[in-house]
Amino acid sequence: MARPSTGANLNIAQLEQILNNRRSELNKLAKQRKDAQRKLDAIEREIDRVGGNGSLPSGRRGRARNEKSLADTIEEVMRGVGKPMGVGDITSAVQATGYRSNSASFRAIINQTLIKERKRFAPGGARGVYQLKK
Repeated sequence: MARPSTGANLNIAQLEQILNNRRSELNKLAKQRKDAQRKLDAIEREIDRVGGNGSLPSGRRGRARNEKSLADTIEEVMRGVGKPMGVGDITSAVQATGYRSNSASFRAIINQTLIKERKRFAPGGARGVYQLKK
């Protein structure tokens, strides 16, 4: 089998022709890839629309269900600690109990719950610190 030419014995016009042929082939392949990607994206959208693989369409997740409400879980965590806690500590402790949430800003949800449930939780002195009402 003959070895491919190194190009040492080709003139500049021949080398430019080889480069042009490769660029042309590369452009054709890029167009084919773009068309295939467009078709694949359409198939993915159709799968999402139909709800394939037993999942909900992308962008729509099912609501996480928990045995206890968030307020009850926060109260349980704070009773276990027995002292005032910061919102970040409460968030970590609630998640450590296995509480599930799809919220991208779960800490904000914890904060809202603490503010909303004034009958159960009271400010603990410093900013962002809460304790159980006595």
